[in-house]
Parts: sequence; C-alpha cells; structure tokens
Amino acid sequence: MDVVTGAQVAVAVTVRLARERMWELVTAVDRIGEWSPEALDGAWDSGADGPGPVSGDRFTACNRFADGSLGAVTCVVTEAERPSAFAWTVLDGAGLVGSTWRYELRDGDEPGSTRVRHSFTHGPGVTGARIAAEADPEALNRRLVTLCRNMTTTITAMASPVSTASTANADTANGAF
Repeated sequence: MDVVTGAQVAVAVTVRLARERMWELVTAVDRIGEWSPEALDGAWDSGADGPGPVSGDRFTACNRFADGSLGAVTCVVTEAERPSAFAWTVLDGAGLVGSTWRYELRDGDEPGSTRVRHSFTHGPGVTGARIAAEADPEALNRRLVTLCRNMTTTITAMASPVSTASTANADTANGAF
C-alpha cells in the first residue's frame, strides 16, 4: 500500500509585507539558501529569462537533509500568477513528479500584510521520503513535521527586516526604485 503518494502538509503565516513584495521573494529561487534551513541554493536554468517565472520554466535546487546528505533536483514551474500563486514540481531521476510545492499569497487582515500559505504534496516519484517510509512507516510523519517547521522558518526569514532591507539596498545600488 502506497502511503507516501498524496501525503501533504501546509503552513500559513501572515507577514508584514505587501503581496507584490512577497511574490518577488518567493520567486527568488536564487536566494532560497539565505532563508531555508534545508534548501542551500537554487538557479534558474537557461531560457528562464524574462519579467518573471512562467509555467514551464525550470530551475535547479540543491538541498541538505537532516542526515547531512546533499541532493540536486530539477524543478518545473507549474503555476506563476503574479502576485497570487507560485508552484513547482520536483522531478525524480526518472522524470516523475516527486513532490509539488506551492505558495499562495492573499492580502492579510492588516494593510500591507500578506497571508502566505505554503504547501507540499508528495508525488508518485521516488524520493528520499519514499525510501525512508518504505523502511520505516513513521519516517514519513517525521519528515512531514520537519517540512512544516522548515516551511514556517523559510517564510519568516524571507519576510524579516534584514532580508527585505538587503534586497532593497541591492535594488537601489542597481538603479531600481
């Protein structure tokens, strides 16, 4: 029985940033290593040049797992609706969907705030979570708890004053207003 496919978690965090600004941060895959306890780095693959990500764009991400192992994965954007939703799939070695990740951005209750919902759904592909769960069914629950913690940490770090100030300074230095 496959207990991994379809396993999912989601977190929701309200941040004190406007949706447009939060959109810029969640789509900055090249900065994910600054915020995530697990994702080390990301880079848009060639051909992903333009005003922003679009469905079909690809990026490569590198992750460090709790056991210290590293893994690089190919990701494919499946949804890019500025400033409301950004989603991608992570492909396994055979090109199957290992997981789907999604950010949903809605206006928060306070002016200038955003309600960020970040979700993860495991796909049918072969992943470390699947391999671990086949050896120890409780491993999947532990992994889902870790994902929730890491997703919350990442959103909070993205929206931190230090993170947003460093981007504003870089934009100013590059002549952006």
